[in-house]
Amino acid sequence: MGDIVRAYGPALVARYTLTPEQHVVLRDLGRCRTPALGGHRYVCENCGHEIPVFNSCRNRHCPTCQSLEQHRWLEAREERILPTQYFHVVFTLPEGLRRLVQYNRAALFTLLFQAASQTLLTLARDPKWLGALPAITMVLHTWSRTLAFHPHVHAVVSAGGLSPDRTAWVPITGNFLFPVEVLGEVFRAKFRDGLIAARASGKVHLPPDSPPDALEHLHQALHHTEWNVYAKAPFGGAQAVYRYVGRYTHRVGISNARIRSMDDAGVTFATKDGGTETLDGIRFLRRFLEHVLPKGFVRIRHFGLLAACHATTTLEYARALLAPACSLEPAAKPIEDLVSPRTWVEILLALTSVDALRCPCCGLGRMILCPLADTTASPAPDTS
Repeated sequence: MGDIVRAYGPALVARYTLTPEQHVVLRDLGRCRTPALGGHRYVCENCGHEIPVFNSCRNRHCPTCQSLEQHRWLEAREERILPTQYFHVVFTLPEGLRRLVQYNRAALFTLLFQAASQTLLTLARDPKWLGALPAITMVLHTWSRTLAFHPHVHAVVSAGGLSPDRTAWVPITGNFLFPVEVLGEVFRAKFRDGLIAARASGKVHLPPDSPPDALEHLHQALHHTEWNVYAKAPFGGAQAVYRYVGRYTHRVGISNARIRSMDDAGVTFATKDGGTETLDGIRFLRRFLEHVLPKGFVRIRHFGLLAACHATTTLEYARALLAPACSLEPAAKPIEDLVSPRTWVEILLALTSVDALRCPCCGLGRMILCPLADTTASPAPDTS
């Protein structure tokens, strides 16, 4: 991805107006793992073999920098996993709303989270369906496999919840969470009511280039279009579902592994079912930048038993009911303190059995961290 940014970023900036956040993403990805960000080198204590290593940009939109953070997030989540089954539910906004969402990203991404979470919590509180408080984690995605703008949230929902008096765990009956038709109807009503209120208060505006019949199309999408809510059958276990959804948490619009080539024809990348698509470099970058989030926007959120007000208190009552050996005492540490302190070398060894500090040349010595020697390599172009 960095090669594409360095090749086409300056032309994109010269041709189109970008947001400040998009400028930052281009700048960071263009410099990631290059001499522009500095670095260090590893030297074998046995044979003297050297490997220069340049620093990462750590931008959350960079496909190169998210693997380690993803693994650490999963380890932290495992501290909060309840020993029960979980469902994977996906809430998707209809195509007729996508242009409006693009123009009002922060407000309508937030509303998407609110509508989806309130849908699940409202149905879960109803004794007809569950009558309890479940554990919910949600992740925002804004792309399809072709990098088209496609806003939706992935939700991980426990197959049951804690009773209002905290004395019982109420399990889901059957092999489904809630009927998808009911989920879709409630989700549409929640989002519709929130959008109408946001429009009335001036928090959401129509794009300036909207056609004359924009309000008619908006009304159609809100009142007459079927809304897509997808619910999968329960997973085999708690760890299985979190590892599955963990692939979504730190994913960006496209990974480096999906980029097949960059040549005179453009950028070719993998899409769905083994297909590929080729776009000219500037168009490819424009699609990628459509998925840059507003500054400071939180794309992973927790609700129900995993909400901040419950995660270190009420959640422990549910854990004790599901695993009687657990104590009813609230967790002593906040979740930030539960993130594994292991280094990237230890994590790589645990995941792949590869010792990154063993010399790849002689196979005997250990690689020792040293300052980076002066380099004459040219810095990455400034696309800010």
